Amino acid sequence: MSKYVFVTGGVLSSLGKGIVASALGALLEARGLTVTIQKLDPYINVDPGTLSPLQHGEVFVTDDGAETDLDLGHYERFTSTRMSKKNNFTTGKIYYNVLLKERRGDYLGDTVQVVPHITDEIKGAIRSCSEGYDVTIVEIGGTIGDIESLPFLEAIRQFKYEAGRDSVMYIHLTLVPYIKTAGELKSKPTQHSVKELRAIGIQPDILACRTDRPLPRELKKKIALHCNLDIESVIAARDVESIYEVPLVFHEEGIDDQICKGLKLETPAPDLRKWAEVVRKIKEPENTVNIALVGKYVGLRDAYKSLMESLIHGGIANSVKVNIQWVESEDIEESGPEKYLADVDGILIPGGFGERGVEGKVDAIAYARTKKIPFLGICLGMQCAVIEFARNVCGLKGANSTEFVKDAEDPIIYLIEEWYDFRNQTVQRRDRKSDKGGTMRLGEYPCTIDKDSNAFKAYGQEEVHERHRHRYEFNNEYRAKLEQHGMKFSGMSPDKQLMEIVEIEDHPWFFGCQFHPEFKSRPLDPHPVFKAFIEAAFKEKKLLFQNPSIENMEVVNE
Repeated sequence: MSKYVFVTGGVLSSLGKGIVASALGALLEARGLTVTIQKLDPYINVDPGTLSPLQHGEVFVTDDGAETDLDLGHYERFTSTRMSKKNNFTTGKIYYNVLLKERRGDYLGDTVQVVPHITDEIKGAIRSCSEGYDVTIVEIGGTIGDIESLPFLEAIRQFKYEAGRDSVMYIHLTLVPYIKTAGELKSKPTQHSVKELRAIGIQPDILACRTDRPLPRELKKKIALHCNLDIESVIAARDVESIYEVPLVFHEEGIDDQICKGLKLETPAPDLRKWAEVVRKIKEPENTVNIALVGKYVGLRDAYKSLMESLIHGGIANSVKVNIQWVESEDIEESGPEKYLADVDGILIPGGFGERGVEGKVDAIAYARTKKIPFLGICLGMQCAVIEFARNVCGLKGANSTEFVKDAEDPIIYLIEEWYDFRNQTVQRRDRKSDKGGTMRLGEYPCTIDKDSNAFKAYGQEEVHERHRHRYEFNNEYRAKLEQHGMKFSGMSPDKQLMEIVEIEDHPWFFGCQFHPEFKSRPLDPHPVFKAFIEAAFKEKKLLFQNPSIENMEVVNE
C-alpha cells in the first residue's frame, strides 16, 4: 500500500512546486524507497499537446507517448522512475472520463456532480499511478485560491480519511518575501495562504517557505505559531545556484526526516554523495563552452526546459560549464548568422512546429556545416539540416517540407501516409485531415545504428530506444542522392523505412536526429548524444586555442 505526499502552492505561481516534488522524490529514493510522482493540472485542455510553447512551456513526452506537463521532465531527472500517461491528469481529462462514463450509463441514473463523481475520478487517477510504489508524490497545479483547482483540493482532502492519517501528508509551498525598504522578511503572505488552505479543510503538515536568504529561527517560530505547526515543520526553501542542489538543502532542513516520521516509514539515512558530486561539478567546472541554441520560442525559455537541462548534463559529463547563447531564428533571417554565431563552440537547432523562423534555422545550419562548428539538430532541427544539405550541396533548390510548402518542388520532408508502428505492432495511417494528435509519432521507438558512425561512438550499441514527437518524416526517395553527396543516414527504424539519424562525415561533429534525446537525459546519467555533443564542442574549442590563426589570436587577445 502506497503512502501519499500532496504538494500544493500558495501566494503566487512559479514558486517551484515541481522542483520541490522532484527533490522530495530524490531524497526518498536515496533512503531506499520506491517513488513515483504525479501532476494534477487544473486547466481544461485534455493535455498540453496543443498549447503554445510560448504560453505553457515545453511539452514533455513519456515512453508510452503521453504529451504531458514539463514538470514530469523534472520528476524523471530527479528520480529513477519513468513517467507515463498515468502521471499527468488535467481537469479536461478528468471531466472527459466522467462524461464518457455518464454516456455509457455507468452512474445508473445518478445526477452527475463535482462531489462525488469528479472527486472520485480524481482519487481514482491518483491511485492508478501509485501501485507498486512505497510513496506517491502528487503535485497540484495552480495556486491556492484559484477556482479551477478546487475539485482537486477537495479530492485530496477526502483522500486522507480514505487512505488513513498515517498514509497522507500535505506539504504547502509559499513565499516569504524580503522587503528591501523595511529590511526584513515578511511572513504575512504565508499566513494568509495557509488560512486559505485550512478554510477548505486541509491543514498542511509541512511548510516549505521559498526565500532568497536563510530563514531565521525566530521567523520560523512565528510562522509555526500562526499556521498551527511545530517549528521543525517549517522548512526554508531558499534560492540555490542549481536546482540539483535542492535535495541537499532540503536534507539539511530535515524535510525527509519529517516525511518519514509523519508517514511512519523506517528507512536508513539517505546517501546523497552522487548528488553532491553533481553539484560540485556544476559549481566548480574545469572549463567552459558556448553553445548557441537557435530556436523560435526563445521568448519563453521554459519551452526548451529539457534541452537546457540536458546541455547542463552534457557539461557535467565533460566537467565543463555550458553557457547557452539564446538566438531567435527570425533574427538570423534578418541579419544573417555571422552576427550571432561567430563566437560559439557549438550550434543546437531544437524542434518546433510551423513555418515561422525556419529559414533562419536553415541559415544557421549552413553556417555550422561550412564553418565546421559542431552541430546538433533535433526533430525539426534534423529536418532543416536535410533541407539545407539538399539545397546547398545537392543542388535541389526547391527542397522543403510539405509542412511549410504544400506543393514543394522537392518534398524532402513530407507527411508519410502509412508506416509500421513497432511499439504497437500495427500499421498507422494519417493524412492532413487527421486530428492533430492523430498524425503524430509519439513516444518511444527503436532505432538501429550503423557501427561506423558518430552515433555508435556515442551510444556504444546497435539499437537504442528514443522518444519522438513529430508529424513529418524524411522522404526516402531522396536518400540515394543525399548519400552520393556525403550525407550519412546512420540511424533508422528496424525496417529501414523511417530515417532517425543523419551525419556528415567531412565535419568535426554534425549530428541530426528525428527523436528528442533530451527527454531521457538525467544529471546522474547524462544522455550519450549530449555528452558527445559537448565533448565535440570542447574539443574544437581546444583546437582553436592550440592552433590559432593570426585573426583568431587577435580575437583571443581582445
